[in-house]
Amino acid sequence: MAFAAEKLQSDDALLDTYSATVADAVDRIGPAVCRIERIGAGGHGSGFVIAQDGLVVTNFHVVGDARAVRVTMPDGGAREGRVLGRDPDTDIALVRADGSFADVAPLGDSKRLRRGQIAIAIGNPLGFEWTVTAGVVSALGRSMRASTGRLIDDVIQTDAALNPGNSGGPLVSSAGEVIGVNTAMIHGAQGIAFAVASNTANFVISEIIRFGRVRRAFIGVSADTTNLPRRAALLSQVTTNTAVRLRSVEKNGPAAKAGLKEGDIIAAIDGRPVTGVDDLVRLLDAERIGRETLCTVVRRSGVSQVVVMPVARS
Repeated sequence: MAFAAEKLQSDDALLDTYSATVADAVDRIGPAVCRIERIGAGGHGSGFVIAQDGLVVTNFHVVGDARAVRVTMPDGGAREGRVLGRDPDTDIALVRADGSFADVAPLGDSKRLRRGQIAIAIGNPLGFEWTVTAGVVSALGRSMRASTGRLIDDVIQTDAALNPGNSGGPLVSSAGEVIGVNTAMIHGAQGIAFAVASNTANFVISEIIRFGRVRRAFIGVSADTTNLPRRAALLSQVTTNTAVRLRSVEKNGPAAKAGLKEGDIIAAIDGRPVTGVDDLVRLLDAERIGRETLCTVVRRSGVSQVVVMPVARS
């Protein structure tokens, strides 16, 4: 009986710790989460402030083609915001809201995520404002199709419940950092929802701030992050434990023309390690369009160097 009582107390303590962890993360990020409405067009979604001067991240499908949106904060204050840029291929948009903001939601490093880690979604689902749901990171490095038909790479799968209106809100770690931008759920499925990883969102935000749009090279592949066997790492002369495995190769695309095939593992691009899908997205920037790009490829037959000529992504 004493053992059972001690175990019950231990379980209660663990639950209290879990609850406190979630609550602390929400207290830190929640004040920076906003409701976003298209002015004159109806519909709403979520977003979050990443800079005190009013930079707000949301989904492309939340703002659509709108030029102006209304940004409402948890304290009820509403501001007008203008859409600075949008990237349909990753379902990310950036808004500049009027005024200054005391609370911000910092973007974390999604590369450090592990399956099973706590994931907390904050948003405005179905009109129920500033709702919190919690779950775990179910899988990493997923791919899913954007509204444009393009594949969004570096997507986090979570079982934190999402509903219409959650779109554009933050997926938060137990450390109180934004690890993803909630983007979609699968209708009819339970416990399957997706968020664009924070590292990819950070890349898109930087491009929009610098150029007003995202410039990227295209080689015609979709990929998943995978473990890189030690022998393969040594042969490819990289010091990392992970790389990307090609899940599909577009027919007649630059990768296919260069001889890349489904199942190939890309360990490096121009000598720079590719430790995950976010690295692949980041390294295939506009500077590589029309330029010979050397891919270090691991296959069962060994390691080879494949030259790919990226084209501009239309």
